[in-house]
Amino acid sequence: MADFDVLIRGGTVVDGTGAPGRIADVGIVGDRVVAVELDLPGTATRIIDATGKLVTPGFVDIHTHLDAQIAWDPKASSSCYHGVTSVVMGNCGVTFAPCKPEDREYLAELMESVEDIPREAILSGLPWDWVTYGEYLESVGRMRKGPNVGGMVGHCALRQYAMGARSMEKDEPTADDMTVMTGLLAEALRAGALGFSTSRTYLHKVPDGRPVPGTFAEPEELYAFADVLGRHGAGVFESASRLGEGERDSVDTPKTRAEVAWMGEVSRRSGRPVSFGLTQHDSRPDLYRRIIAMAKEENESGAVVRPQTTARSVGILFSLDTRTPFDRAPSWRELRGLINGKKLMALRDAATRARLIEEADFHKPSLDLNQVFVLNQPGGARYDLDPEHSLAAVAHRRGISAAAAYIELLLETDGEVVCSWPFLNQQLDAVEEMLDDPLVTLGLADAGAHVGQILDASQPTFFLTYWVRERQRWSIEEAVRRLTSDTADLFGIVDRGRLQPGSFADVNVIDWEGLQLPAPTYAYDFPHGAGRYVQGAQGYDFTLVNGQVFMDHGEHTGVFAGALLKNGAAT
Repeated sequence: MADFDVLIRGGTVVDGTGAPGRIADVGIVGDRVVAVELDLPGTATRIIDATGKLVTPGFVDIHTHLDAQIAWDPKASSSCYHGVTSVVMGNCGVTFAPCKPEDREYLAELMESVEDIPREAILSGLPWDWVTYGEYLESVGRMRKGPNVGGMVGHCALRQYAMGARSMEKDEPTADDMTVMTGLLAEALRAGALGFSTSRTYLHKVPDGRPVPGTFAEPEELYAFADVLGRHGAGVFESASRLGEGERDSVDTPKTRAEVAWMGEVSRRSGRPVSFGLTQHDSRPDLYRRIIAMAKEENESGAVVRPQTTARSVGILFSLDTRTPFDRAPSWRELRGLINGKKLMALRDAATRARLIEEADFHKPSLDLNQVFVLNQPGGARYDLDPEHSLAAVAHRRGISAAAAYIELLLETDGEVVCSWPFLNQQLDAVEEMLDDPLVTLGLADAGAHVGQILDASQPTFFLTYWVRERQRWSIEEAVRRLTSDTADLFGIVDRGRLQPGSFADVNVIDWEGLQLPAPTYAYDFPHGAGRYVQGAQGYDFTLVNGQVFMDHGEHTGVFAGALLKNGAAT
């Protein structure tokens, strides 16, 4: 009988704690790491030669919206291509549970409106065999899962369940409403929910344009949920917060200060961490810096409030399959409606090209084409906002109009070129400053959301290739810690995020020099043929989940060993 089920030999182990990497073998029995030592003796059912490779814990992505997709895409692409082995769903207050049968369509439409996940895919792709959040977790537990999956319970669903149509109003919930909602949250935590999430931003709206339920909740309502977390000693409080909204002054921001203050009080009352999204925007270029300072002030008085941000800009993607920068022109809108390869056929026609160029010159784009960047570059996708990669710069070098240059790029790539217009984290030096602060966590990758608009699930690969390997801004050890134990610990995900004896065997074997990020592509692989952006990677030789090889050189092995993640108290 073999001593190990899997033995990963001779790699440089970067264990997720921030400790220096070291040459060692990793021995795995069942779903656990049992030894991390140099020259482990013994035999193994499977030996993976990791000589010259990095061996890391699987990455823990704390901000996804895979709530629906996991049902029909159990390998959780694109996350699976980027070393992610554990994902947290239920962010931003939008979840599918608790849910009365008559509310299923409403929650599906709400998710479509907020997170751009097709309603019909949600309704037909999910089993909907639950009412309570605990029953929902049981359903997720029965699903095949490539990665480990956990979730928070959302404020929107709680309000809808307790208040129905009144959930949308600015009126405070009644005492009976609060009893129902806090009871539902308590049930969810006992069942294993990783926490509670809410949405405060005016940007999140229901289909009729009103802000989502809970947007206008007063602090006392939020404190009641905090008290439930505190009584259970479990869970994180996550918020899509209202930061800078409704404030014109770039210096005096009392509403933002009040927003951070209630989050601090939530943490102090509950004894639980609070996580909220933070990004930079050129309209208030240094607001992020002052918000971090506000969070630190709250933490100095006993709170644990931690912002999370992305490792790059968040950008709307332009491609032949979705939208182009020139869609204000009628001929470009007509082009957008063509299917089955007819768009490229039209572009290859000289008369059509001439009309597209002429109309684009007349109907000027509303976007600054100096801020629309061509992602497809030699060596892979570039998200570094290099002015030389802007569509305007490409047109200037070619001596033609921007529309003509864009058409040439489409023809040169058989329609595969993808451009990005950054609308959040618009300055990478601001991203660098945020990531350099140990208070800030990596998050906001939004896997499973905005599937036809953005794709940030690849951020682990960008973080490693750009910030660490290319820029050498942080050490490999620190980067891996930020992707693993830092996020796992914040969300109370037990025994993951580290490669140590006793931890679950979620492991990446990475070809460091071969790590590469190609440009996104567009696939029509959602239910009912709905489309979405997908982005793979190169350099992840193996990804193991719970001791089994899940991904092998970018290909799914057919294994679904992912477990249901529960909070520490429920575990």
